[in-house]
Amino acid sequence: MRRDVFQAIADPTRREIINLLASRQMNLNAVADNFDISRPAVSKHIKILTECGLLVIKQQGRERYCHADLKQLKQVTDWAEQYRWFWTQKLDALDAFLTNEQNTDNHKNNKL
Repeated sequence: MRRDVFQAIADPTRREIINLLASRQMNLNAVADNFDISRPAVSKHIKILTECGLLVIKQQGRERYCHADLKQLKQVTDWAEQYRWFWTQKLDALDAFLTNEQNTDNHKNNKL
């Protein structure tokens, strides 16, 4: 079953695994050593990340190594970008309102 990237990053443990493997390759045991959960639980998280393409596992001799493939996160970036304009407009309007309120208060205080 092919997993969805959004489903994969919804879990904080999986996000931590991505962060851990974003800058280096590690064997599966080394990844599991970084978490206070069972190895089968870590394996399940790794499987989900692999199914959506965020992790790549390669066999090297007797060891299995994995690394993050962050290209799949572009889907998340593209989705979030749709809302950047909306929030920029809202925050700009809030800033203008607060500036106006502050100027009005300052003007009232100067008259006293």
